[in-house]
Amino acid sequence: MSEPMPHPLTPQDCLVAVMIAVSASDEDMRTAELIKIESTVNNLPIFADYDLDRLKLMSQTVLDLFTVEDGLDALFGLVRANLPERLFETAYALACDVAAADGTLNERELRLLEEIRYELTIDRLHAAAIERGARARHMTA
Repeated sequence: MSEPMPHPLTPQDCLVAVMIAVSASDEDMRTAELIKIESTVNNLPIFADYDLDRLKLMSQTVLDLFTVEDGLDALFGLVRANLPERLFETAYALACDVAAADGTLNERELRLLEEIRYELTIDRLHAAAIERGARARHMTA
């Protein structure tokens, strides 16, 4: 595993971790997904004061967790412990945007999105609206 984090996860770290998890879920972190994550961190107000050096640390943390048994459960435990409930839908929306960024959703990404919905107790109707918005934002001509 990588060196320990110097301080607890911030809400922004949790959002980044969820986005990285979706990108890494199919073991193929596509360029479009990574660009979407970078663009999100660079442009959304919630990340205005985010230390970009933590992006690499969070990426490595998620990848390390994915190599151990129950790593996904550990990731969700960290997210639930450090992300305010009011940002659960934000996390799901960002996850959907990353999943849709490359124009395809594979089975592993769909399963992880379903798990995120469950773990963050996203209402099914709200989830459908979030998913529809992500799809609309990533349509091609």
